[in-house]
Amino acid sequence: MADISLHYGSRAPLAGTFTAFNQVFVRTFATWRRRAQDRRELANLDHRTIRDIGLSPSEIQFEASKPFWRL
Repeated sequence: MADISLHYGSRAPLAGTFTAFNQVFVRTFATWRRRAQDRRELANLDHRTIRDIGLSPSEIQFEASKPFWRL
């Protein structure tokens, strides 16, 4: 008689999917936090520092006003 099982083994097609999704989520969240922090720091730069890095105040304002999820 054939051995028929209705249970998936460890090689199920979706095995590890949650773990992969979790890793992507954690990486994305970390990227968003880093962008938000970088943009806060840009917004707080003084005019001398802005000039030293070769940007204009309007470029800084444009970048600092972007939401964290935008590149």
